[in-house]
Amino acid sequence: MKIYEVGGAVRDRLLGIPVVDIDRVVVGADAERMLADGYRPVGSDFPVFLHPQTGEEYALARTERKSGRGYGGFVFHASPDVTLEQDLSRRDLTINAMAEDDDGRIIDPYGGQQDLNERLLRHVSPAFIEDPLRVLRVARFAARYAGLGFRVAEPTLQLMRQLSESGELQALTAERSWKEISRALMEAHPQVFIQVLRDCRALEHLLPEVDALFGVPQPPAHHPEIDTGVHTLSVLEQAARHGQPLSVRWACLLHDLGKGTTRPSEWPRHIAHEQRGVKLIKAVNERFKVPRDCQELAVLVGEYHTHGHRALELKPSTLLELLQSFDVYRRPGRFEDFIMACEMDARGRLGFEAREYPQADYLRGAAAAARGVAVQPLVAQGFKGQALGEALKRARLEALKAYKAGV
Repeated sequence: MKIYEVGGAVRDRLLGIPVVDIDRVVVGADAERMLADGYRPVGSDFPVFLHPQTGEEYALARTERKSGRGYGGFVFHASPDVTLEQDLSRRDLTINAMAEDDDGRIIDPYGGQQDLNERLLRHVSPAFIEDPLRVLRVARFAARYAGLGFRVAEPTLQLMRQLSESGELQALTAERSWKEISRALMEAHPQVFIQVLRDCRALEHLLPEVDALFGVPQPPAHHPEIDTGVHTLSVLEQAARHGQPLSVRWACLLHDLGKGTTRPSEWPRHIAHEQRGVKLIKAVNERFKVPRDCQELAVLVGEYHTHGHRALELKPSTLLELLQSFDVYRRPGRFEDFIMACEMDARGRLGFEAREYPQADYLRGAAAAARGVAVQPLVAQGFKGQALGEALKRARLEALKAYKAGV
């Protein structure tokens, strides 16, 4: 029985970056041996056990074979005669198929160290094509390590194209897809994730609404980059650069979906794209069973982001309607996320990356002015029920008029 550290821990240690999770594989043992040594079994899908003292996970070396469609369509075999090399061979990328023993010796049967040096994301074996989830995983690794110069090897990209065109991506569950998408959006370069998916033709199957944005022109005066798809990638890049949370990044990805439905005869203008985009954003949210906070913000940003850009020009009554739509009185954080998504949208344009966005502070001040209207004096005046609501609305409108006049 021998225990090795494998996968990401070995990879990141060799790259000189912090190791977050440590995976261990056990060679030469079976479940009975693990139980006899005090390890506790986890779940039923994989032969994984928890260490009796540390609680860390240890997995038996295993092989796998394809038995059905999708990510879960595999039969696993774990026994003492499965070698370390056999276990490593079932992994996705060579840089994830290395192991390290107790003496610090690296076991690298598939050239992972060379690919680390050459900054290549390369598949281990032709069995790569058996698991559609690997398309998303490789694109996610590309987003994580783009800053170090990593790129997807062309033969691997070809296999990803084959997987994309095979229909296997449709076998992925919404939960598995969202888990990979959400993790990728939180990487250092999430725009690379979307670009790699597009390069291997997976984007048109997973997010056709986003794929449709590429090649759609916008007015060059406002969008020097012109292409709506390129703009979307830039907005996502800005969101990552400014450390935005997942809900903001998701909203940034979907905010312009309506432009993909503009008739070519109307290009480069996109009148009412905000309203047209809402239906598409809701469909994408439903497809991936997106968490509620991400869903709500994406829809609101899609519908109102141009209001954010025009904030300084909005009439007090329109500004009040905007604040009411976000329920800024009970959910101030959601309005702040909206402001940040609008700022990322404004910065995600060629040459505009460092430009000031005064609309942000203006909108924050407006929200503070509306929230500053006290209810109690109106109650003291005898207002109640619907009449109280109307009086409160009038008072907030007056507060916004005074705020606008004083700015």
